Amino acid sequence: MLSAADNELITQVGPGTPGGEMMRQYWMPVLESLDLPGPDTGPMRVRLLGEDLVAFRDSNGKVGLLAERCAHRGASLFFGRNEECGLRCVYHGWKYDVDGRCVDMPNEPGDSTFKERIRQTAYPCQERNGIVWAYLGSRDDPPPLPLLEATCVPENQRYVMRTLRECNWLQALEGDVDSSHISFLHAVFNPEHFPFQDFEFRHRDKAPVFQVQTTDYGAVYGARRTIDEQHHWRIAQFLMPFYTIIPPNDPSRIHLSAWVPIDDHNTRFWGIVWNPAEPMDEEELLHRGRQQPIPGFELDRYLPDGRMPHERGRLAGNAANDYLIDYQAQQTTRFSGIPTFHLQDKAMTESMGPIADRSTEHLGKSDMMIIQVRRRILNAIKAYRADKALPPGVDDPKVYGVRSASLLLDKETNWLDGASEYLKAFTDTPVAFVV
Repeated sequence: MLSAADNELITQVGPGTPGGEMMRQYWMPVLESLDLPGPDTGPMRVRLLGEDLVAFRDSNGKVGLLAERCAHRGASLFFGRNEECGLRCVYHGWKYDVDGRCVDMPNEPGDSTFKERIRQTAYPCQERNGIVWAYLGSRDDPPPLPLLEATCVPENQRYVMRTLRECNWLQALEGDVDSSHISFLHAVFNPEHFPFQDFEFRHRDKAPVFQVQTTDYGAVYGARRTIDEQHHWRIAQFLMPFYTIIPPNDPSRIHLSAWVPIDDHNTRFWGIVWNPAEPMDEEELLHRGRQQPIPGFELDRYLPDGRMPHERGRLAGNAANDYLIDYQAQQTTRFSGIPTFHLQDKAMTESMGPIADRSTEHLGKSDMMIIQVRRRILNAIKAYRADKALPPGVDDPKVYGVRSASLLLDKETNWLDGASEYLKAFTDTPVAFVV
């Protein structure tokens, strides 16, 4: 459990909050490049860490991210004219470039220098491999982008999913570092649904033994299940401030999650699935990359996107329809009765409320990684609040070059030693997965 004070510290991300200021030291994914399809196209509303912003692509193709409210009278720049390397407020014509400089003030006298004293809040953006990243920190010279393998492979070797999670970012993330819930929440009763031994093992032994290790970038855990004369290890990563790499669920796929806070009560889930060795199937890229369910996953369909940040990436299954739970299926087919992995996780984390009250929890040995992740985040927040100590990984992008693994090891073999080669990214080593 956490004290009420620490729970508040670790969950609040708005401007001026200790947690929000720590998180602002990192670059974070904010849009896909295709969201801003070409120069001088219409702007897009963005909400990030509790701030209302507007993104646009200027005449030179550069992405700008400005505070939504015009510095003049506070009208929304979402309605602005994107023209000639700047976004012009349609209320009185004030125009801002991607750096927030006011470059035109047509309603003031021609000899006025007033515009030179006006700056719209603006945040630097970079694009890498189809993703737009934003830096909301205060450094004049921002840190480098993190070297995450998922964001560096060619676009035909990965796809991106973005989904709205209507709860605080931390409780959404914590589901990814909890390997015991998969034996229950995601369990099915038909053995034909176990195409791989990995799936079978996680249901044969429902009480994994956890080992946790802190790292330069966050923490790593091994969840050990005993299978005959060997140990089955599912190894996952937590990378500051909000990334996870869950154990593989496929012989050639690895899954990175980014739990990006929209505000205290809403989270943008970025799921980037990548094959580190070769291109993916074109049909898979077509459907998954466009957030269209592939055959067999129709219940993961999305509602049409709206123009507001909270109206994008909404799954059709949600709290209003009880996440499509089927109590007959709960008795005969699926342990939870909820039809898909996405909806199962969404239902559990959102059912905790907008911000989970961690002061009432009762954590056990299976929660070791959750405890360690909270400790790493809280320590980073408190250190930055006390003396501006940079949190882990900010200035060292190479520490993010890791993978996850699922493998069988002899009982005498240390899990980190036995998996060490498989946990290195940017190598030709195949994905470690028990087929």
